Amino acid sequence: MAITFRQLEIFIAVAETQQVTRASKKLLLTQSAVSMALGELENQLGGPLFDRHGRSLLLNDRGRYLLPLSKNILHQVANIETILTEQQGAVAGVLEIVASSTIGNYVLPYLIGAFMQLHPEAHINMLVVNTMTAEKLVATGQADLGFVEGDINVDSLVATSWFEDELGIIVSASHKLAERDTFHIPDDLKETSWVMREEGSGTAEIFTKKLGRYASLLKVVTKTGHTEAIKKAVESGVGAACLSMLTVCREAEEGWLKILPIEGLDMSRQLWIIQHKDKIITRLMAEFLRFCEVVAENHLGRECLSSPWKLQSLLVKSKLSTDNGTLSKERH
Repeated sequence: MAITFRQLEIFIAVAETQQVTRASKKLLLTQSAVSMALGELENQLGGPLFDRHGRSLLLNDRGRYLLPLSKNILHQVANIETILTEQQGAVAGVLEIVASSTIGNYVLPYLIGAFMQLHPEAHINMLVVNTMTAEKLVATGQADLGFVEGDINVDSLVATSWFEDELGIIVSASHKLAERDTFHIPDDLKETSWVMREEGSGTAEIFTKKLGRYASLLKVVTKTGHTEAIKKAVESGVGAACLSMLTVCREAEEGWLKILPIEGLDMSRQLWIIQHKDKIITRLMAEFLRFCEVVAENHLGRECLSSPWKLQSLLVKSKLSTDNGTLSKERH
């Protein structure tokens, strides 16, 4: 009997969850169906693929060899299905994207809304995670595209520059530094308590990298996994934080937070679009990527994306239009 794609899918699920029970829930199958398929696969391959440790199943050397091959096979099959079944006449389908916190919470929601208005048959689902998790989801094929602000460290991914963002120090209106116009290193760094993002955050990684040897002076009093929680902590007076300018527009306008550029230090950073190097570019993906590219070329990243109305205004000012449902840019 030949190995089936379903067996490989089940093998991958068991390898990633390390339990038949969890794999069955993930695949919406019964435990017996998963156990049977796994047993048949091991029989066909002439031996076990896992070491059993209590209730956990851990890949042995044979299983570790098979896992990347299985993922690649299923990935190529998905590409074939995409090429041969895609409707060429319409921008339609479901796109799965992941985005790191800053982009996912403050940039993409308005862009996705505007794109879906242009293409009513296109549906875009977005998961907001940190940069490290976004890399993993795109690398394993669980997401079609990723939008991140951190460095890319996975060989199977390709990264395309999008636009530049800028980081700044934020403090509450009542903080002793709020009367200043700039943040000084190292003096202010020594005297400030910090609210930081969690490990794996692109913002936190870039901030510490920009500080270089002065990063050791950071006195971190609390860490949290969400930008909104950081802003609230800073507003309450817990300490200062380093965040993207895109995330604090409203609070700065209302006077709840003060943004301080760091004197003598370039705090710009590149935002990236990532995808698997073997991923087939569907028409929907191509149109969405083109939409994002046109927006970046019109310097949208340097504007305050605090409302969908501002986005719509920027799109109009940038001479963005639709031609038979396809986004285009009017050139002078």
